[in-house]
Amino acid sequence: MDPASIIGIVAAFGAVFTLLILEGGSIGEILLPAPLILVFGGTLGVALAGGLLKDMTGMFASLKGALLTKIQPPDALLDDIVKLAEKARREGLLALEDGMKDVENEFLRKGLQLAVDGTDQDELQDILEAEVEAKRKQDKVNAKILADMGAYAPTVGIVGTTLGLINALSKLDQPELLGHLIAAAFVATLWGLLSANLMWLPLSAKVKRLSEYEATQMELVIAGIVNIQSGANPRLVGQKLRSMLPPGTAPAEDKKAA
Repeated sequence: MDPASIIGIVAAFGAVFTLLILEGGSIGEILLPAPLILVFGGTLGVALAGGLLKDMTGMFASLKGALLTKIQPPDALLDDIVKLAEKARREGLLALEDGMKDVENEFLRKGLQLAVDGTDQDELQDILEAEVEAKRKQDKVNAKILADMGAYAPTVGIVGTTLGLINALSKLDQPELLGHLIAAAFVATLWGLLSANLMWLPLSAKVKRLSEYEATQMELVIAGIVNIQSGANPRLVGQKLRSMLPPGTAPAEDKKAA
């Protein structure tokens, strides 16, 4: 699991709460049920209104992935492909069928199964590339929903503040309550800004980044399977795949050689 998003969100909210305490306030002053329900519930509601139900389902799945997905290092995936290439070169393509259950990467397993089943190389490549493109499109939709929520949240917060001020002004005959009611009214705007800038927009960026990272790994898998299927030399397979890795992610032995 890559903890960057969780650490970042916790650190950001921690900074806000620390400032509040240092200024003489208390966290309880902003943890009011009504503004929280309005901002988070209202933001989810307007996001749902602007899309399809299945889009929201996909967004929650991508949100879970952005926070909890275990990221396989590119060099580890490369090593797995090279080992498979060595086995296929030594024992034949059909020998890979027995070891596929030990392959951790699901996309790699799927590609190997297609290769072992005798799928034409061009057709195999088309199938896998179509899956990569479909993933990119779905991730783009998921990231857009989160970005839209980041745009909606501050406005929903302003709606909450307006409602709170209406309630406060209706009690002008009770001046002892005005200070508390006006302060509580602005909590909705605060949570609209906090949720947008500390949660939804950063998570939208994380979904985009994770999508590109995973798509790059899938492209690495496609290149590896095509080379395995064609019977290429495992050492050449490794060199070709290393050239596709982003700078700074080369395997340790390559860095030592450099």
